[in-house]
Amino acid sequence: MLRVAKNVYDYRELMLTLAWKNIALRYKQAYLGIAWAILKPITLMLIFTLVKSFIGIDSGNIPYPILTFAALMPWTFFQESTSDGVSSVVGNTALIKKIYFPREIFPITAVLTKLVELGINFVILAGLMLWYEMMPGIYILWVPLIILYTVLASLTIAFVGAALNVYYRDIGQALPVLLSLLMYASPVMYPLQLVKDKLLVHQAAGEWSSALYALYTMNPLAGIIDAFQSVVLRNQTPDLASMLPGAAMLAILLPLSYLYFKRAESYFADVI
Repeated sequence: MLRVAKNVYDYRELMLTLAWKNIALRYKQAYLGIAWAILKPITLMLIFTLVKSFIGIDSGNIPYPILTFAALMPWTFFQESTSDGVSSVVGNTALIKKIYFPREIFPITAVLTKLVELGINFVILAGLMLWYEMMPGIYILWVPLIILYTVLASLTIAFVGAALNVYYRDIGQALPVLLSLLMYASPVMYPLQLVKDKLLVHQAAGEWSSALYALYTMNPLAGIIDAFQSVVLRNQTPDLASMLPGAAMLAILLPLSYLYFKRAESYFADVI
């Protein structure tokens, strides 16, 4: 990982250029421009709120719309940064064939570029908090670490996905579908506390309840979303117990994903 940090520093000017290109291409000739960055989470928030009125989801003492929007912020960042990271190498074919530089620059830049849109959504979240008369506490200082954790989760998939996408272009097409399915296995529409109550308190799955909860929290987004909601809306510290399984999984998979990317990197120019 020290090697990655060195490459990021050495090629920071190239990353800035690529980031600007990504933003310009994404919103070129788009009438609403950067406003598209907030339409997705706001639209999903409204849809989930409508669904909640029919099926009933306990959101505790936090208004459901803002609870859902706070869940959608890290989720949307993860989903879109991962998708862009996977397609980043193939999307820069011409540059890859001209000069050599560490190819991990592409997925890293694709992921970090999405921080711009995340920042815009923070402004919307601040407006919602003012509307609901909610004030963040000292625990909001956890937010940068939670965002870093989300970036690492995105890079874990982006590295291996970008390498595979060079050889099998179906990966780039299938990933958005798989990530959409993963959203329903993450506490986006419903709070993590609901899953915890069902499995750990009420033992809804019998003797398998504890194992299923551990499996559920191995998804890093489960701990990320719940932690983000806790520090921003509930004025609480993150539930580290719910984050630990996902963090352990990430600690194993991220180095393996990067090593696979570097192993495949030398053949990109020949295959792409």
